[in-house]
Amino acid sequence: MSRAALLVLADGRFPAGGHAHSGGAEAAVKAGRVTGAASLEEFCRGRLHTAGLVAASLAAAAALGVDPVELDAAADARTPSPALRGAARRLGRQLMRAARATWPSGELDAVARQFPKGAHQPVVLGVAARAAGLGAVDAAYCAAYESVSGPATATVRLLSLDPFDATAVLARLAPELDRVADQAVEAGRRVVGEGVDALPAASAPLLEISAEVHAAWPVRLFAS
Repeated sequence: MSRAALLVLADGRFPAGGHAHSGGAEAAVKAGRVTGAASLEEFCRGRLHTAGLVAASLAAAAALGVDPVELDAAADARTPSPALRGAARRLGRQLMRAARATWPSGELDAVARQFPKGAHQPVVLGVAARAAGLGAVDAAYCAAYESVSGPATATVRLLSLDPFDATAVLARLAPELDRVADQAVEAGRRVVGEGVDALPAASAPLLEISAEVHAAWPVRLFAS
């Protein structure tokens, strides 16, 4: 296993399409729920322990070799918003393109054939981590970090927030990110023996509602 592969996969410059998505931050900024570093931290904390935990658990399970078709169906069931399901699949398709070019793999090829329009991004992330020689812990950390780094980066653009302040938010969340990654790996290991019902289903209704509202905007800076 090359741990350096994790740096490549988690790098914001990896061409996986995440730069076009705000993780709900754009809608939260417009609604006045995120106005600066303090409210960004609360937003990211909530996202980390809900959508982030679910995504990290899906990625960990996929990295452990759980059937991607079953995981994708489980991801659908945990994503009520059609807008978020569509965004997750678009991100999954783009990540698949980047991963197949970077770490050619029969497993990635098989998932690409099964989901020509894209599987959910965390599922693809887990399979990509597996193709890169990484483990469930790596996949979980990558997914959990993405769940908060995306909104933080987007808020810099949306509010002209000082990048130093946005990065400090991520640093303060690091201990909680560690705990979420641990929980996700534990869930992924349970899935191996118990099936996908062992995955967490932590909900964030406001993220789902805001995504539907955001999708209807005639003009927006981010896709989601």
